[in-house]
Amino acid sequence: MDNSDNKMFQFLSKHLMGPMGKLAQLRIVRGVMAAGMASIPFTIVGSMFLIVSIIPQSFPALAGIWSASFDKLTSLYMIANTATMGILALYFCIVFGYEYTRIQAQEEKVNVNPLNGVLLSLMAFIMCVPEIIFKDGAMTLINVVSKNSKIIDGWEMGGGVTRLGTTGIFTAIIMSIIAVKIYTFCVKKNWTIKMPDTVPTGVVNSFMALIPTALIAFTVIIINGILVALNTDIFKVIAVPFSFVTNLTNTWIGLLVIYFLMHALWIVGIHGATIVTSFLTPIVLSNMAANQAGANIPFAGEFNNSFVTIGGSGATLGMVIFIAFFAKSAQLGALGKAAIVPSFFNINEPILFGMPVVYNPYTAIPFFLAPMASMSVAYFAIKFHLVNPPIAQVAWPTPGGLSGFIGSGGDWRAAVLALVCVIVAFVIWYPFIKFYDGKLVRDEQTNAVNA
Repeated sequence: MDNSDNKMFQFLSKHLMGPMGKLAQLRIVRGVMAAGMASIPFTIVGSMFLIVSIIPQSFPALAGIWSASFDKLTSLYMIANTATMGILALYFCIVFGYEYTRIQAQEEKVNVNPLNGVLLSLMAFIMCVPEIIFKDGAMTLINVVSKNSKIIDGWEMGGGVTRLGTTGIFTAIIMSIIAVKIYTFCVKKNWTIKMPDTVPTGVVNSFMALIPTALIAFTVIIINGILVALNTDIFKVIAVPFSFVTNLTNTWIGLLVIYFLMHALWIVGIHGATIVTSFLTPIVLSNMAANQAGANIPFAGEFNNSFVTIGGSGATLGMVIFIAFFAKSAQLGALGKAAIVPSFFNINEPILFGMPVVYNPYTAIPFFLAPMASMSVAYFAIKFHLVNPPIAQVAWPTPGGLSGFIGSGGDWRAAVLALVCVIVAFVIWYPFIKFYDGKLVRDEQTNAVNA
């Protein structure tokens, strides 16, 4: 490794590893990561039922069969979609409230109960959901029933309560933070009702949360009241920065920056995918919901594992297949054969740490460039309507091709796009891995002579 390589890694370590490592340890970030992980089964299951309902759109020949069978049951089985994707903000609120309270209890050494944290978070969030206007000197719940809008007593309806879906995730997180902070503050200051030691634990916990519950309710009422008086509410306020960030991630340049950061972290030994995607989960889920309603947003659902990082971070599937069958060095050949099966399921830790990719100047450049190239191909293919956008969530280990096919609602072109992305990524990897393979062959021959 020459001096320029050392300088590159020193720069990345100083300006990325330190700040992002600290960011990943923030309590709020850990809570969001936990909520994102917990939401995975709900998004996948909900998406599967959605796919059943839209299969005839991808395969018109099945329309007659569907109209005589599944279409008659749509209202029944799509409840599963409403109860998962349709109320995803509630799941985020529950998990974040629990995890954030647990972290506070553990690290602040405060006697706060995670279950109480969940309930208080839910209360704070639900209080923000109804839409209220300030009219004729009074606060009034909105009632609008028209062709394009249905708001009944402040609750906007659209296949369920609209604000409990993906659009409510950030509001749920913010209100959970406020609720848990107030709860923790009250317990720290002993602003709780004390009960005798003989009283059951459940009763003690309930009464400990009584004063915090009242304070949280008053706080949320004040926040909502001020915002309504200003002709807005917390959902609309959050929508401003959320829309800015969402629009940034929905641009080609924005995605280039995201994938550069994700892989720059990996280069210096930090799991970049986990850190970066935890922030993006609410955005890709919201974009996926928008696609279901007719939008055409590439960065949605499982866009990442379906098209960009096929084989794992660095888009390494093609490279792994190559070294498994064509590498001349014993090291890469053995590594490729061991890693090839996991790579088909987007698991490539054996490559990242066995090759290694981490802190390796010979693989750093393609590790950056390959996913950025595959992302570009997929982004423009979807942007120009050559392939349907992701409308359904699939499990991230789903093999490339199948993942894109399912996620797009059965568009065969998505499977072809995934294959093209694999080839594009491999074209970038090829000269670098060929050179690295040659170097290892020479090193092995030298070691054999010395031995």
